[in-house]
Amino acid sequence: MSGGAKARGRRPGGEDTRGAVLAAARAEFAARGYQKASMRAIARGAGVDPALLHHYFGSKDRLFTAALEFPVDPRALVEGVFAGDPATVGERVAGFVLGLWEQPEVRDRLLALVRTAAASEEVAALMRGFMVTELVARVAERLDVEQPELRVELVMAQIVGLAMARYVIAVEPLASAPPEVLAPLLGRTVQGYLTG
Repeated sequence: MSGGAKARGRRPGGEDTRGAVLAAARAEFAARGYQKASMRAIARGAGVDPALLHHYFGSKDRLFTAALEFPVDPRALVEGVFAGDPATVGERVAGFVLGLWEQPEVRDRLLALVRTAAASEEVAALMRGFMVTELVARVAERLDVEQPELRVELVMAQIVGLAMARYVIAVEPLASAPPEVLAPLLGRTVQGYLTG
């Protein structure tokens, strides 16, 4: 290969190429959203030829779906937050959500999802479908209150609003408040929605 020629295909060595592509995709989608993210920029971030992205994923939307795989099993999430005293389920939900968002890799996935859903009805529909089947229905069936689905959706609205203000817009002092300060405050509101 001549000095200026770019290698094509897999990167040499034992690196996890697919993992590098997914990490680069998460970063690109988080920074630019789905519409503005490009396959070339993702390939550049992963250090691979753009053709390799098409080989692994076929299309940008499939790459997006793979890159944003939900960071936890929804069943485990629901089991975890409902284990224990029902009077503190709101704080457990808040603590869990904040804990997820504080992990940089997870935050990149979630930021990409929020930004992209705001700009793309297709992605918003995918997100809605996932949330309704994997989260709303699972949580609502555990509640012994009127309008359980509406209550769970209010919790989700509270969480999405928090994510926008804290991680996207970075409103102070919310953006820099420690999670252990926010969890009890958010938890009281969540508790009211779920059991009040």
